[in-house]
Amino acid sequence: MSFILKSVDHGPNSIQRIITNSILMKKIILFSFFLLMATVISAQKMIKSKKAVIASVEKHEAELIKISDAIWAAAETAFEETESSKILADYAEKNGFTVKRGVAGMPTAFTAVYGSGTPVISVLGEFDALPGISQKAQPTKEPFKEGAAGHGCGHNLFGAASLGSAIAIKELMEAGKIKGTIKFLGTPSEEKFFGKIWMVREGLWNDVDVNLSWHPSAKIEADVQTSLALVDFKVEFYGQAAHASGDPWNGCSASDALELYTTGINYYREHIKPTVRIHYHIQDAGQVVNVVPDYSKLWVRVRDTKRSGMMPVYEQVQKMAEGAAIMANVDYKISLISGIYEVLVNRAGGEIMQNNLELLGPLSYTTEETAFGKKIQEATGKPQVGMDGDINPLKETEEHPGGGSTDVGDVSWNVPNINLGVTVAPKDTPWHSWAVVACGGMSIGHKGMIHAAKALAMTAVDLFENPKSIAKIKTEFKERKGDEVYEPIVPDGPPPIGEN
Repeated sequence: MSFILKSVDHGPNSIQRIITNSILMKKIILFSFFLLMATVISAQKMIKSKKAVIASVEKHEAELIKISDAIWAAAETAFEETESSKILADYAEKNGFTVKRGVAGMPTAFTAVYGSGTPVISVLGEFDALPGISQKAQPTKEPFKEGAAGHGCGHNLFGAASLGSAIAIKELMEAGKIKGTIKFLGTPSEEKFFGKIWMVREGLWNDVDVNLSWHPSAKIEADVQTSLALVDFKVEFYGQAAHASGDPWNGCSASDALELYTTGINYYREHIKPTVRIHYHIQDAGQVVNVVPDYSKLWVRVRDTKRSGMMPVYEQVQKMAEGAAIMANVDYKISLISGIYEVLVNRAGGEIMQNNLELLGPLSYTTEETAFGKKIQEATGKPQVGMDGDINPLKETEEHPGGGSTDVGDVSWNVPNINLGVTVAPKDTPWHSWAVVACGGMSIGHKGMIHAAKALAMTAVDLFENPKSIAKIKTEFKERKGDEVYEPIVPDGPPPIGEN
């Protein structure tokens, strides 16, 4: 208090002021002390909860790896993930979740719920594979099963990690540490028909406050970037068959129409924005060379960083199909398959995820794992630098990023969504390739999976324990969505089961 004595005189009023100031200072110090202690106690409580979910994931680690490896070996494609779905649903049921199978008209879709009341936090799990990229868990290309599918996007890890995080939260609820509802959604056919669209249409996120999702990656980051909106449709041309040499004038070639159409698309590429992507896959262009084909079919996909930019391009390429049909003198038919929205970013949620990633720390790799990664890079023509296990900083959200598409976008327009990426393959690994399949079946993939499960569970803890964080996330969601009215891009009727 000497600084006060030096700054005032020593009259009766001054002495009283000194005493008053001294009492006030003591009160301020005492209040600050109690405030600090409350903060420390609160922090310790949060740390305890997060330690508990980390311990839960580690307790289930061997089983989660076993589940992931079983799904990796099964490698089932869109709407055919019977075994993969059952493995996940059975383990959820075994751990006390109420499981509903075959939801939203899809035999391999399911929900697993534990708890009651609010908040309701959901976590996504995917488990479908990609056709034709079967691979052994080794750094040289060799199929695990000739001609079979493979998990070139790491979905065997995706479903297992997400379920692991849900179980960790369930066990925290069971111990009476948090209250609310945890909901795991097993979502099929992300790679082809986009099963989440039908699940959204069914209202399976209507009661959810915040959704959590992750995706296997070559880096660790709280993902605050959007994706590309997408629409898939099928074009069929119907002509008249004839002998290709004897009387071709009697034929109207459906294959000619197909070629004219794809040529039109390729010329159109010069006149679309750089953010747009157009792909096509010719599925039928005739069977033999000496017959003018009377039928042809191709699958067309249009993408852009915004649905609003995608739709005009979609409309134009549909018109071009009619032009091709006119030129080839054939009939045509366009059938919508499905379409998805771009991801609606939520930075408030991303910041929570980022904090937990930094708390969790980076991944480290053994000498053998690093050597495995470098061999993968050597085989795919990339610099041999191994894995990136560091925690990347939270990036600014770009207006028009590149990349792929996901039906998580449709979820994100209906409920606030928090995304995460975790390393499961070496840096610069070609995605949707045998190289990712190889890593997903061994310890590099397993490490990323367990890391993701922990980060998801820790973030869920924050949501359950801090209602203000949910309110902030929801406010941003409403602001970003604005006046947009979500309309699923799917034809009427059930999902296209059996069309794989």
